Amino acid sequence: MSSQGVTQDTELDLKDVELSDLDTEKQPMNASPPLAGSPGSLGEKNGVVKVKVAEEEEEGELAAKFTGLSKEELLQVAGTPGWVRTRWALLILFWLGWLGMLAGAIVIIVQAPRCKDLPQQKWWQKGGIYRIQPTERFQDSNEDGEGDLAGLKLRMDYLNSLKVKGVVIGPLHVNLKDDLAGTNLQAIDPKFGTAAEFQEVLQAAKKKGLKIVLDLTPNYKSPSPWFSLEILTSSDFQDKMKAAIDFWLKTGVSGIQIRSIEHVLNETELLIEWKNLTEKYAADDHSRVLIAATRKQDPQSIFSLLNETEAVDLLTSQYLLGLGEDGQGRTSANLINGYIQAAGEKWPSWSVGRTGLIGEHLLRLYHLLVYTLPGTPFTDFGDEIGLRDLPGQPAESTLVRMQWDNTVNFGFSRGPQMSGVEEQQSAAESNVTVQSQSGDESSILKLFRDLSELRGKERSLLHGDFWPASSSAPSVFAYLRIWDQNKRYLVVLNFDVKPTTVSVTHHLLLSEATVELSTLPHRELKQQLSLAELSLGPSEGLLLSFPYVA
Repeated sequence: MSSQGVTQDTELDLKDVELSDLDTEKQPMNASPPLAGSPGSLGEKNGVVKVKVAEEEEEGELAAKFTGLSKEELLQVAGTPGWVRTRWALLILFWLGWLGMLAGAIVIIVQAPRCKDLPQQKWWQKGGIYRIQPTERFQDSNEDGEGDLAGLKLRMDYLNSLKVKGVVIGPLHVNLKDDLAGTNLQAIDPKFGTAAEFQEVLQAAKKKGLKIVLDLTPNYKSPSPWFSLEILTSSDFQDKMKAAIDFWLKTGVSGIQIRSIEHVLNETELLIEWKNLTEKYAADDHSRVLIAATRKQDPQSIFSLLNETEAVDLLTSQYLLGLGEDGQGRTSANLINGYIQAAGEKWPSWSVGRTGLIGEHLLRLYHLLVYTLPGTPFTDFGDEIGLRDLPGQPAESTLVRMQWDNTVNFGFSRGPQMSGVEEQQSAAESNVTVQSQSGDESSILKLFRDLSELRGKERSLLHGDFWPASSSAPSVFAYLRIWDQNKRYLVVLNFDVKPTTVSVTHHLLLSEATVELSTLPHRELKQQLSLAELSLGPSEGLLLSFPYVA
């Protein structure tokens, strides 16, 4: 086709047409004539055609088409009855929805079970108390063979690691045996150290969050700790005791302990006066405790003391000594239930004294028991590692010393080997030291620390209700500790030296519970166990947890 074949309209729409001739040798040899209507039909040779479309005109046309409504038009439309009704309907729906959600939230809050108010507790109700008595058997610092205040300060990190709340030390005062005139209740016996070292112990304990309780039993070097019963009524003696209690509380101790309290019962006014002194120095952040101790063991005597020592905060005894030795869990249950009922509203405490020659298996059960019962657990130094008294020796044997490591004198003293240590060595297993048990996950020390930590932070163990549970095995004693909607605990103790399978029931229990702690090191923790068929190892104690269910 020739250029005359292009219409005038086509010439107006096309701009910048450029034709590029191809070399004759690049054109295909069998090229056929172009079809009508194709670019080639415009008369140009085969090549490239560049076309520029008039985009400006198209964009202008589009802009003219979508101008939108003006302000006046929008106001006019918005004021129509239809749109007014729509806006009111949406507004009403919004407020109805909001009020509905508010009402639902109020119903949920009203119907939800309310949490109990936490009871106010003193420091001695929040964890265990560790007794370092006699203090001269804990740590010697000057190689004289006697434990002292400086040695006690050296072991403050260890005491802190036990997670206890307080430490009982002493007596430390000057005491001439059976000689009231030669006894100075306000002076420290030089063999223990100085008044300045005592203050250092108090400050070191304070930095660790530990409270120091001082034993002030007057005639502690004698079998007659109160000199004679006649002395109790003398005004001279009573004035000395009150002045001494006042003096030591003023120095910063967190409490006073008095032993052999049964000898003072006829003078109840004394106990009231001593209690008034502890309350005199009590502050919101530093309450002071008055502890009474007795060596009585029979239940009736101890129950009587509970009633006659209302003025004291805590009464410690050896009530639990021998617990479980008959292998009967039900015997233990009767003893525990009897004590709790006798205590009534009085805050109980639990201790077994020096555990003597009982086996390690029973000692583990003791720790689990006293740290999960309601009340304050007391532990004598060395019980946390299984330290035993010497064979044939009484519990207060002066030969028993704390065993820290396997060096000479078990780390108690850096001086020459001391008398009695060889017997102590032969009576103790090689791992009955703090050093050997500190890195052992299966040790008694590890179990003690775990129990002590749980006792100080879990609300059900701190102030939860105590509920005995039913057990299908006579060797098993089980009970619950429950506080409101917090994690709940079930304690199961097998006092038999043989394995047993038991069904534990209570209306507050679920069908399964989670293992938190076991007295047997090989038990897998955090596993779910059925309470209908609970398998227990020989002398095994379990601390199980289960959640609150509404």
